[in-house]
Amino acid sequence: MEIVKIKIGDLTPYEKNAKQHPQEQIEQIKLSIQKYSMCDPIGVWGEKNIIVEGHGRYLALKELGYDEVECIRLDHLTDKERKEYTLVHNKTTMDTGFDLDLLVPELEELDFLSDFDFNFGIDTDAEEETEIVEDKAHEVDELDEQERIFKERMASGELSDDDEEYQAFLEKFEAKKTTDDCYTPDNIYNAVKKMVC
Repeated sequence: MEIVKIKIGDLTPYEKNAKQHPQEQIEQIKLSIQKYSMCDPIGVWGEKNIIVEGHGRYLALKELGYDEVECIRLDHLTDKERKEYTLVHNKTTMDTGFDLDLLVPELEELDFLSDFDFNFGIDTDAEEETEIVEDKAHEVDELDEQERIFKERMASGELSDDDEEYQAFLEKFEAKKTTDDCYTPDNIYNAVKKMVC
């Protein structure tokens, strides 16, 4: 893929881009560009250089006063495909969370959260969030140990699928979505259920 420089005034935001870019996000993108440089070219298409992906970066770069922007040409796409790709690109970045086993050591090693107004799905400050993430990682370790014990007991014939203790263990991970219970995201529930079943 070839990277080309295009004058920022020659780019055309896609008028039907459904992805929202609130000012708070633009400020985070600006900070990222200032701290790490522009590492992610904007995808453009056609003679009018319609932005396919990178609307947030475009807005941030404009506010930062950039004259030229690094872009990748997506002219190999049909008009229909570039419209689809705009949605696919935006949606696929939103559909996943973080692997806590990998995130916790990274947060412990890096000191950047104070620069960014991020949270990793927990509504608290960065220090509290790191503690909560560590606690959750410890809980996962405890569950791994419970899972190992259940697997050993099942392998030895001491425990079966219809055993009340085993079913009670599985019920801990059923997705709870009321204010009276803890919320277990479906992806965590399914991962744990897959491990123990």
